[in-house]
Amino acid sequence: MKFNFEFAEKISRTYSDECRPLCHELKLPQTAFDILMFLANNPEYKTARDIVEIRKIKANLVSVNVDKLVNEGYLERKPVENDRRKTELVCTKKAGTVIERGRHIQQQFTANLFAGIDEEQKKQLTIVMEQLENNMDEIIRRKSHK
Repeated sequence: MKFNFEFAEKISRTYSDECRPLCHELKLPQTAFDILMFLANNPEYKTARDIVEIRKIKANLVSVNVDKLVNEGYLERKPVENDRRKTELVCTKKAGTVIERGRHIQQQFTANLFAGIDEEQKKQLTIVMEQLENNMDEIIRRKSHK
């Protein structure tokens, strides 16, 4: 079986193209927009470290773009109770409209990506992806025990 490893890059590039008009309108770099949407869509992740670890965005880019989002009023920094070393990033009310528009772009992108794919095929894809993830976790677990 041959996988096309360019597929993930193609998805990323096409998604960025879809976001470009909104980013241009808001004068936000794609990375800043991605950070804002990540925080809004994943409330369990709240710190710059989470963004670095989960989204795999380089720490310096996270730092610069979080500063921009804070300075422009889209994010606030709040100290984490019981751990003064951590700072939680919180989306502001101003970010609400951007997040809503961003989610609309994401929903449209997903709908277009899955056009012509029925519910049974989506279910099978989910099952296969979960199994691949389980297999990857097992590979990682075995390597860490060597």
